[in-house]
Amino acid sequence: MGLGFFTSFLILALFFRPFLCQQPNTDGFFVSDFLQKMGLSSSKGYNFSAPICTWQGVFCEKENVVGLVASGLGLSGLIPETSIGKLNKLEYLDLSNNKITALSSDFWSLGSLKALKLSSNQISEPLPNNIGNFGLLESLDLSSNNFSGTIPEAISSLLSLQVLKLDRNRFESRIPSGILNLHSLVSIDLSSNQLDGSLPDGFVAAFPKLKSLNLAGNGIRGRDSDFVGIKSMTYLNISRNLFHGSVIGVFQEPLEMIDLSQNQFQGHISQVHFNSSFNWSHLVYLDLSENHLSGEVFSNLHDAHNLKHLNLAYNRFSQQTFPEISRLSGLEYLNLSGTNLIGHILAEISEFPTLRTLDLSKNHLNGQIPLLSIKNLQVLDVSNNNLSGDIPVSLLEKLPWMEKFNFSYNNLTLCASEFSPETLQTAFIGSLNSCPIAANPDLFRRKSPQHRGLKLALALAISLVCLLVGLLFLAFGCRRKTRMWAVKQNSYKEEQIVSGPFSFQTDSTTWVADVKLSTSVPVVIFEKPLLNFTFADLLSATSHFDRGTLLAEGRFGPVYRGFLPGGIHVAVKVLVHGSTMTNQEAARELEHLGRIKHPNLVPLTGYCLAGDQRIAIYDYMENGNLQNLLHDLPLGVQTTEDWSTDTWEEDENDGIQNVGSEGLLTTWRFRHKIALGTARALAFLHHGCSPSIIHRDFKASSVYLDSNLEPRLSDFGLAKIFGNGLEDEIACGASGYVPPEFLQLESGSPKTLTPKSDVYGFGVVLFELITGKKPVEDDYPDEKEANLVTWVRGLVRKNQGTRAIDPKICGTGLETQMGEALKIGYLCTADLPLKRPSMQQIVGLLKDIEPVLHQ
Repeated sequence: MGLGFFTSFLILALFFRPFLCQQPNTDGFFVSDFLQKMGLSSSKGYNFSAPICTWQGVFCEKENVVGLVASGLGLSGLIPETSIGKLNKLEYLDLSNNKITALSSDFWSLGSLKALKLSSNQISEPLPNNIGNFGLLESLDLSSNNFSGTIPEAISSLLSLQVLKLDRNRFESRIPSGILNLHSLVSIDLSSNQLDGSLPDGFVAAFPKLKSLNLAGNGIRGRDSDFVGIKSMTYLNISRNLFHGSVIGVFQEPLEMIDLSQNQFQGHISQVHFNSSFNWSHLVYLDLSENHLSGEVFSNLHDAHNLKHLNLAYNRFSQQTFPEISRLSGLEYLNLSGTNLIGHILAEISEFPTLRTLDLSKNHLNGQIPLLSIKNLQVLDVSNNNLSGDIPVSLLEKLPWMEKFNFSYNNLTLCASEFSPETLQTAFIGSLNSCPIAANPDLFRRKSPQHRGLKLALALAISLVCLLVGLLFLAFGCRRKTRMWAVKQNSYKEEQIVSGPFSFQTDSTTWVADVKLSTSVPVVIFEKPLLNFTFADLLSATSHFDRGTLLAEGRFGPVYRGFLPGGIHVAVKVLVHGSTMTNQEAARELEHLGRIKHPNLVPLTGYCLAGDQRIAIYDYMENGNLQNLLHDLPLGVQTTEDWSTDTWEEDENDGIQNVGSEGLLTTWRFRHKIALGTARALAFLHHGCSPSIIHRDFKASSVYLDSNLEPRLSDFGLAKIFGNGLEDEIACGASGYVPPEFLQLESGSPKTLTPKSDVYGFGVVLFELITGKKPVEDDYPDEKEANLVTWVRGLVRKNQGTRAIDPKICGTGLETQMGEALKIGYLCTADLPLKRPSMQQIVGLLKDIEPVLHQ
């Protein structure tokens, strides 16, 4: 018995050794307790039995811990109470690059802190007014977390603050006026949040020592006059916001880095040279892309001889020859895409030894490609011009080692056989003088060498036929008809004299396009900016928005089907209820949505601002939406054929072969494919966009199927343009998809939409896919006055989930996987948002139960 007691005592002593070596209520004890409770083990190189001041990352003065660096140690979870919050002499704390989720209540007692770094963690909570307790703080870095809510006014108490980094979070609303009290600030970074409103009055002038200001990726409104009074700033980035006014007013001494891209600045930028106080030789980085600038490019741009990055793409410049930039030989990045250039590419550009990126696409350049300095060149895009001649041999030899290149849609000659068919179809497509691309032996499978001449002739003949067919298709594309849908297509000439305003009626609403002359309102097509489409083309494409072209009447307004000139098949969505945004704001938001690309999102092709109506133009989805596929006949399909008699089968390639319609849903593999693809789309919106996008109206009719039967999510981002208040959004929410946190709130109670609102809707759609039933107003066995969610959740709780599976997909041997999918839907439809998983987690769960072929 004595031996057993001794052994037990020894085990306990070894277990508590780290704590015994540090006396209770000492700095060593608090740090040791913190590190071990946050998951740090001695295997990380920490000797917990040694004196605290000898530990890695611990700095002491007179046995008091004054500095703690625990970056990248894998610490996770909530910071425990009565740990580092008790280090009353702590001045420097770095817990960055961990997995910390929340802060302890006594954390805000660290009144001696001068530097706090919590960046790149997973903290998801509002920043409390307790931040004002850190009155001695000189540097605050909370970047790359999930802090939400408003930036607290208590930040005004940090009078010693020099560095403020709150970027890449979810802060919203206006920048607090209290920030103007922080006169010692040298660097401010509030980028990639959800801030809006205007800047506080006198914002820039309030910081006489400010050198760096980054507000990029928000929704902040402002004017050029907001930047009057710059005294010491060298770095300014306000890209991806809603600033407007004259670009001239922003060019102020001593700026070296200027990024005004994706705003609404106007004016003739050639007039900037009248601003005599600006020293061009100091400029190193300049990005003015995607604004509304006009006139000519800077007449004195050559004075910026230290410039390394220049981007003027996608503005409204006058037609002009290549700008004189021969003195900018230090350029590393040059983007003049879509700047209305004509004539030849400047020959001197071949002498730029440090150039890494050159984008001259979407202009009217002609002549030959000059001999470029290829030593450092990694990105080259000269597509969509009128260039001709051979591609320089030295450049062709460099291409395999470059990151990206594109010569498409020119009149170039290419006599090279070392490129793969994939490369030829992406980087050289549309080159008319292809020699011998059309007969490249590597592109064809030969049985014997003696057939080479025959195949060469055949390939050339096929190429000629394809070219003729393409020309005929372009000529008659506007008159294209199908057996399912046929409407009168008026010619463009017939529409030129049509005047408005125009009134259109659907089954449930009437909407008006306040357009006086149909040819005076432009239609923007993102991928083809040189096409001059107008509202007249929309009228022609949809037969004056005739009911015969109506596909659906959604929450935002009617959706029509049509063909734009050139055979561009589109779905035209009219946001008939207006918007609180100005035309410039709506255009800015639509252009932002047009840049969001994902294989499971319906691409926004373009837009038109027709009076008060905002018209969104999407790629047409040939196979309708999930609502129609699950529950209804396809809308907009005018045919007498019985589509429901067709069947679908699985093949050996991708598991699904198109041989009909209804039988498509008899395979769990296909339903799982829809669920996984849709989950990936939502995960991308929530976690891959900056700022993140909440769909706000996710339901089965938001999920479309393209020509390859891939699921694609539509209507993302439209709620912001729609302009209604949140309560109206909830009231308009589709029945059966509204999360319980909104149904249970009393009138007037605060309502906050979060990504977890979309997660709930996804759970409902997942239930629909597995059960084949509607969210409401369907037959739920053994239940009265129930809906789909309560019925399925009740069965899952009783471990009877398989009873809910659609009979069409029963008996396939995959019931276990379907049961697991029901459990995923159960998690998604939890009453409390905090209990619902994120869409990233849902993607992982669905991938774990992905059915394999032939199973």
